Amino acid sequence: MFGKVRESWSRFRGAGREERTATRDARTHNLFEAAAVYVAATAEDDQDRVDEAAGWVSPEALSFGVNELACRAVIALARERGESPQAVARDLLGLPAA
Repeated sequence: MFGKVRESWSRFRGAGREERTATRDARTHNLFEAAAVYVAATAEDDQDRVDEAAGWVSPEALSFGVNELACRAVIALARERGESPQAVARDLLGLPAA
């Protein structure tokens, strides 16, 4: 009797492991991860990674993620330089000071 219970328990545990492994292999990427990979790949001129990251989320989500990344980067750089975010953004784009 205990042998059958142990066998059933082993099958039950094994099924859970297989499901978790399959889920891990087909995991979804969040929009911030997609944006980070997309921007870094664009900066490195790696079109394969750009295309891969663009396929992880919808174009709208990717756009939002890239915008959020840009905002955070400008704020971090402005703090580091002791300048305003506007001055940093204009400098990064090669625009004259306002």
